[in-house]
Amino acid sequence: MRKTVLFLSVLTSLFISAQKVEKDPEISGYVTKVNKDSLKANIEKLVSFGTRHTMSSTSDPNKGIGAAREWVLTKFRNYGQNSGGRMEVFLQNTDLQPDGKRVSKLTNLGNAAALLKGTDPSDKRIIIISGHLDSRVSDVMDANSVAPGANDDGSGVAAVIESARILSKSKFPASILFVAVSGEEQGLLGAKMLADKAKAENWEIEAVLNNDMIGNNSFDAPKNSGKPKLRVFSEGLPAFETEKKAGNIRSYGLENDGAARQLARYVKESGEKYVKDIDIKLIYRNDRFLRGGDHTPFVNHGFTAVRLTDYYENYDHQHQDLRTENGKKYGDLVEFMDFDYLKTNTAVNVAVLANLAKSTPKPENVLMDVKELSNSTKLSWEKPSAGKVKGYKVLIRETDSSVWTEKIFTKETSITLPYSKDNFLFAVQSVSESGNESLPVIAKVSR
Repeated sequence: MRKTVLFLSVLTSLFISAQKVEKDPEISGYVTKVNKDSLKANIEKLVSFGTRHTMSSTSDPNKGIGAAREWVLTKFRNYGQNSGGRMEVFLQNTDLQPDGKRVSKLTNLGNAAALLKGTDPSDKRIIIISGHLDSRVSDVMDANSVAPGANDDGSGVAAVIESARILSKSKFPASILFVAVSGEEQGLLGAKMLADKAKAENWEIEAVLNNDMIGNNSFDAPKNSGKPKLRVFSEGLPAFETEKKAGNIRSYGLENDGAARQLARYVKESGEKYVKDIDIKLIYRNDRFLRGGDHTPFVNHGFTAVRLTDYYENYDHQHQDLRTENGKKYGDLVEFMDFDYLKTNTAVNVAVLANLAKSTPKPENVLMDVKELSNSTKLSWEKPSAGKVKGYKVLIRETDSSVWTEKIFTKETSITLPYSKDNFLFAVQSVSESGNESLPVIAKVSR
């Protein structure tokens, strides 16, 4: 009995110390650097290209998607000067033939990208933040009409550019890829091109934060709706090798614990920790009905990816010809942007990127012992593949909870908990020497 009391006392002490919200001052500093005027200037510049339709001009120096992507590359090159030579800027492009669907002519598809290389050669992780550069009007094949695309998806691209500006001076062990993809409105073409490249070259993608329409809230939110809300969409059952994994998922009740769900929870926890006045909503769907996002090609290849987007969508201000009917103005114009909301959502991205890139890789071989009947649970794991750890956090929640509710810090690689494995779910995070947590790894069953 005395041993049990002593054990629970130590566990309580660990639990209490783990619950203190300790912010990393470096990350807090990056978050405060997000600038509303900078974001607004980026969107106004993107809108100035007239249309950024995927099939618009790639040769006009002032109009069309070619001019827009070259401007993004120029921004990346300027910020790359802050990186000490660690930022590689490139255009991933290819020529698309007419496909009888949403590509009607020979089209040069291009993704404007900047890779900020990590400082640890043994850490191969890449964390991606993306937005889509292309815009459209009512007719998805109309490559000539003015299509401002201020929110869809100038907001996502502006967030990518601002994140690159702020983090270009950072020195994280993992790498960050900032990318403005094209062809989203024509069928997620640019994202698929990038995801295919990552798959073919065996990139170790830790996470993909796809930002698509994150800049419109005040015009659409009901009055007295409380804190601004940001949606994070994540898949449940994995799109990749579903049948192969379905048995374990069903047997162990892990329908809500795939890699994308862990990332979504991480976005909520990190975002709300470092950013004031934001309510991050976990949406348990890969995306909205009848719509698609650039995270999906990554999900389909088995990478961990989520979509961040406005909570309140206004369909009068997306995919619309510019016009006024019955006194109502239609179109995705700058005047309908909420730049305070965009600043907040960009800050969420910066916080998540920095916390992930500054962490070590995830712990490996996280196992839960089920060899005997017991009301306690024994977990074990192995150290991450790279980096030095201060310790680990063991995460606990009841099976019907959407987020992890308890965390216990330990320096060991195993722990026995007074929680029944039948009633709770468990995961483990590695904690870097700087105190930054990895993505959680759900415990697998060991017999």
